[in-house]
Amino acid sequence: MKKKKRIGAIKHALLYIKISLLAILISIIITDNYVHAELVTFQREYIYQASEVDSKVSSRTIALEQVKRLLLEELGTYLESKTEIKNFDLTKDQITTLTAGIVKTEIIDEKWDGTTYALKAKIAANPDEVAKSVDNLRKDHVKTKELEETRKKADNAMKEIERLKQELEKERAEKKLSLKGPVDEKVDKIIRDVVPEAIKMKKLDDAIKNLSAIDWFEKGYASGLAGDHEGAVEAFSMSIKLNPNDVYSYINRAIAYDNLNDYENAIKDYTIALKANPKDEYILYYRGNALYNIGRKEEAIRDYKASARLGNTNAQEYLRSQGIEW
Repeated sequence: MKKKKRIGAIKHALLYIKISLLAILISIIITDNYVHAELVTFQREYIYQASEVDSKVSSRTIALEQVKRLLLEELGTYLESKTEIKNFDLTKDQITTLTAGIVKTEIIDEKWDGTTYALKAKIAANPDEVAKSVDNLRKDHVKTKELEETRKKADNAMKEIERLKQELEKERAEKKLSLKGPVDEKVDKIIRDVVPEAIKMKKLDDAIKNLSAIDWFEKGYASGLAGDHEGAVEAFSMSIKLNPNDVYSYINRAIAYDNLNDYENAIKDYTIALKANPKDEYILYYRGNALYNIGRKEEAIRDYKASARLGNTNAQEYLRSQGIEW
C-alpha cells in the first residue's frame, strides 16, 4: 500500500514538473514573440552601375550610402505615422537625420562583378525605443547639430563624387592623346592631359573616403547610444583613419573612451578636438572631467574655468560649489 502511494506521489510530482516546464516554455515563447513583435524590419536592395572611373571600393561606398538612404527614408515614413513622433513636430528629413545616428544598417548580401555592385541591406528597429532616442537627441542641440552636419557632409560628398565622375568621363571621352611628334611635344601633352586627371582622381578618392568615414561615424554613434562603447571606439577609429580631419569623430571617440574609463585616451582625443575648436565649452568641460578622474586636478580646474567663462553651466555650478571664481 505504501509502495502504491509512493508511486502515486512520484507520478504527481513528475506531472507537476511537466506542467511547470510547459508553463515556463509558453512564457518564453510569448515573451519572445512579444519582443520580436516590437521590431520592425525594412529591407532594400540597390544595384550600382559602375562607371569607367569607379573601383570596387567606390562602387561599394556609393551603393551602401544609397541603400542606407532608402532604408532611413522608409523608417522615417513609418515613424512619422506614430503619435509620439508626431508630437515632436519634426519634418521627415529631421527624423531621417536623427535616426541615422540611432539605427544601424546591416548588410545581408553584396556582389561585385566588375561592372555592377549589388547590395542588399536591412534595418531592424524597435519603434518605441527609436522614438525615445529621437526625443532625447532633438532636445540635445549639440548632438542634433552633429548629426545634421554629418548628413550635410554626406550630401556634399555625394554631389562632389558625381561632379568629379562626370568631368572625368567627359574629359576621357574628348581626350585624344597622341604621342606623335617631337619628344618635347609628347611630354607637354602628357603633362597637360594626364596630370589634371590625376589631381581629379585624387579628389574623387578623397570624396569616397569621406563618404565612407561618415558611414563609420554613424555606426559609432549608434553603437554608443546602444551602450556598446568598445564598438563605438572601433567605428570612430575607422572614421578617423579615413578622414583624420573630422573633429566630431575625435569628440565622440573621446566620449566612448570616457565611458570605458580610459581617461588617458579620452584626454588625447579631447585635446585634438580643442585644437580645431579652442573655445568649445563642452569639450573643455568634458576634458576637465577626464583630467579630474585621473587626479590631474589643477589642469581640470583650468579647463572648468575656461568652460565656465564660455558659459557652461555645469562647469559654473561645480566651481561655485567649490568656492572657486572663474
